[in-house]
Amino acid sequence: MIKSPMKLVTLAAFLMVPLTLFPSQSTMAAGGGGGGGGGDPYGSSYGTPAPSYPQEKDKKTTQKAKKPARQSSFEDPAFREGYRAAYATIYERNDFAAAIEQLHALGNDDHPNVANLIGYSYRKLGDYKQSQIWYERALKADPNHVLTWNYYGLWQIEQGNRDAAQYHLSRIAEICGTDCAEYRTLAEALEKPPGTNLVY
Repeated sequence: MIKSPMKLVTLAAFLMVPLTLFPSQSTMAAGGGGGGGGGDPYGSSYGTPAPSYPQEKDKKTTQKAKKPARQSSFEDPAFREGYRAAYATIYERNDFAAAIEQLHALGNDDHPNVANLIGYSYRKLGDYKQSQIWYERALKADPNHVLTWNYYGLWQIEQGNRDAAQYHLSRIAEICGTDCAEYRTLAEALEKPPGTNLVY
């Protein structure tokens, strides 16, 4: 048992160290952009949205993933660097096949951000079957991964499944509301006539 005030102060200081050494997950992780490019892969505007939002009352967000170890990958500098490189390969060079290889090389295919970007890359290559597998894998890892709901909703529109895309839109609204970029872009895509090419 701790008996002196000095030991209490020392213990409190020790417990605070991890909070200062490691930035919060919400500032580190990103699911990828919406087909745009440029910018910080860890930003929050559409083109580079962050996958987590402040938690609303009675709602779970991506910060409450079942297995926090998946999210802690961004604390690993090698993982972060590899993820940034894959991100740039996708959104700056549009080299989706190379990005898939880079993402697999991270060794963390079940991380929702990684699985989502693999799905996005397959979708951009026109391989809708593989894309669907990876989107579902991302949602299995984190059912509240809002960017996956957005990208998978766009996938649904491209497949002519507008009712399913509407469901994805409602899931996004439950997670981050109707003002977040993921909601707005999917809603805009749903307003376009069927058969319109989507840029994201």
